[in-house]
Amino acid sequence: MVDRLANSEANARRINLVENCFGAAGQPLAIPGRVLIGEGVLTKLCRKKPKARQFFLFNDILVYGNIVIQKKKYNKQHIIPLENVTIDSIPDEGDLRNGWLIKTPTKSFAVYAATATEKSEWMNHINKCVCDLISKSGKTPNSEHAAVWIPDSEASVCMRCKKAKFTPVNRRHHCRKCGFVICGPCSEKRFLLPSQSSKPVRVCDFCYDLLSSGDFSTCQPGRSDSFSQSTKPINLSDDDDDEDSSD
Repeated sequence: MVDRLANSEANARRINLVENCFGAAGQPLAIPGRVLIGEGVLTKLCRKKPKARQFFLFNDILVYGNIVIQKKKYNKQHIIPLENVTIDSIPDEGDLRNGWLIKTPTKSFAVYAATATEKSEWMNHINKCVCDLISKSGKTPNSEHAAVWIPDSEASVCMRCKKAKFTPVNRRHHCRKCGFVICGPCSEKRFLLPSQSSKPVRVCDFCYDLLSSGDFSTCQPGRSDSFSQSTKPINLSDDDDDEDSSD
């Protein structure tokens, strides 16, 4: 079906509509062979709080942006190559239901659908697109991914020293290796993580020691993502609500 749609006028019109919704600030999306598989609103768990984002699934990329006017205008376009993506289901907990993790070497985050059916459809379509891309390219599936940042609200004290309380003056920071919420004194060091940045990035003292010794396999929590510990590809920057991206 994807091959049939690749060069169809209907597919070209749909992609053109998506481009127009992002306006001049968005990157062109129409290339030969690209097909728009589906679209919808998902709740993205950002560092400050969950926020609605518009997602577009293509056969080779995942695009999302902030909703300015539903179905008409979006901004802060993010484009994620699907060949770098792995996904994992998240168990329901409280108000956060029907979620899964989208993990890449550069950025990883949690999203939630409105219903279990929507979650299943999204995950199935993403997995199929990733499998098709890997099969065609012959590449090995990606095994390394950036940590999922634990939301600010999940930590009232530093998750490393367990002592420093967060206040408007004593700000929260995030380790780029484990995703923990940490205080300034516990995260004064920087380490080069090439998949995330061309410059050294903030890491906690614990991860810095492991990275420096070469034993970085234990930096991240056991269930393959730091989110489970809580109760540059093209244009892959932080969201506007993650404005403290250096933290």
